[in-house]
Amino acid sequence: QVQLVESGGGPVQPGGSLRLNCAASGNTELYIMGWYRQAPGKQRELVAAINPGGTTTYADSVKGRSTISRDSAKNTVNLSMNNLKPEDTAVYYCNARRIERFLGDYWGQGTQVTVSS
Repeated sequence: QVQLVESGGGPVQPGGSLRLNCAASGNTELYIMGWYRQAPGKQRELVAAINPGGTTTYADSVKGRSTISRDSAKNTVNLSMNNLKPEDTAVYYCNARRIERFLGDYWGQGTQVTVSS
């Protein structure tokens, strides 16, 4: 069983930066850790993910201005974003999943990010 708790959201001005944190309890060594987001009226979408080997994946919309990282010792995964845009406004969710989802697929409660002047 894995539990995920996000933090670090809030209001940000366009062009600003933020760092989202996800603290995990339980063994996530074999899990792909990811950040997803869901804007009002839209489907949840992948923002970035990092696999157990450290390979990262980013959505085209955030590529070049986002960095995902994981700290195995602290059992955390972080997402840093800069040059934020109003279209980045969404609830951001932390996810931990095995490659075979039926082996484990867990979500945090989400943290709101609002980009507005």
